[in-house]
Amino acid sequence: MMMMMDVYDITASALSAQRLRMDTIASNLANVNTTRQADGTVGAYKRKNLVFAPLLKQAQQQQGLQESLSEQASSTASGTNRHFAINGISGQQGTYKAGISASDEAQALVGVQVLNVVEDNSTPVRKVFDPSHPDADKEGFVEYPNVNAVTEMVDLMSASRAYEASVSVFQNTKSMNEGLLQM
Repeated sequence: MMMMMDVYDITASALSAQRLRMDTIASNLANVNTTRQADGTVGAYKRKNLVFAPLLKQAQQQQGLQESLSEQASSTASGTNRHFAINGISGQQGTYKAGISASDEAQALVGVQVLNVVEDNSTPVRKVFDPSHPDADKEGFVEYPNVNAVTEMVDLMSASRAYEASVSVFQNTKSMNEGLLQM
């Protein structure tokens, strides 16, 4: 049986993850026309994605699993990280489930964590012909970020609704606890 405090932990991790997701989407939207890197060199901004994974109670107790996740997330390419995140979200067997049997898997999950923020290298940058632009290449093309404002707004609405759902779970759990205390 899940302890009531676990609900607060799970909800808090979900709120934190969705807030970071909304911040990342806001950053992507803010840089939709950025043609230079942070260091000032010419080059389009790359869209950022988050890699989520379940936060496991056993992983908190066994640092080896957590360290292997961090190493794996930082050492793989962006496309592979994105695939890892999709596998983790869809519920397919992933490396984060190593050492956890099917019988105790439900008891081990205590939330969600952000493993990594990766650049989206699978979507090409937009090339626009504008020879008068200071960042145009020798053929007159300017590279703009691979950020699609419509996709980002849909993702933002999804993250906002997930955040609102987590707030609702938190409030309902709080109300249930208050009702139990009044009995």
